[in-house]
Amino acid sequence: MFRWRATTKADVPEILRLVRALAEYERIPHEFTAIVADYERAFFGPAPEAEAMLCELEGRVVAVCVVARTFSTFAGKPGLWIEDIFVEPEHRRKGIARAAFAAVAQRAVAEGCAHLEWNVLDWNAPAIAAYEAMGAVPRNEWTDMRVSGPALARLAQGG
Repeated sequence: MFRWRATTKADVPEILRLVRALAEYERIPHEFTAIVADYERAFFGPAPEAEAMLCELEGRVVAVCVVARTFSTFAGKPGLWIEDIFVEPEHRRKGIARAAFAAVAQRAVAEGCAHLEWNVLDWNAPAIAAYEAMGAVPRNEWTDMRVSGPALARLAQGG
């Protein structure tokens, strides 16, 4: 039997390990640059930016879910964003991810959120099918945009 739980600062190395594994799975390990201090500040600093849950199975951490708040100007209400969810491959198809989504959805409802959102890579057909089975709908008319690294620095300088 598995159980999802809130994290403590002592869990940061496990969070880091699982998010690094997610970057490998998503074929973007070069984008993974976080270190323990980054997560300690982000999750447990004076102004936390996100929070994480860990899933334990038989006394071992096997999954992570990272959640942050958003705001919908159209609805005038907050939302929740699942930044990352990752279940180790050998523990998939046991309901672990679905239980995390259900827990975050319960929180969203309790907090009066307008929505729960996340991204999925377009090649991840098993995840897309699972998300659609939960009632999620793709927003294909939207294209995610990102500015990072040197481009972010240039933009910050007015360029």
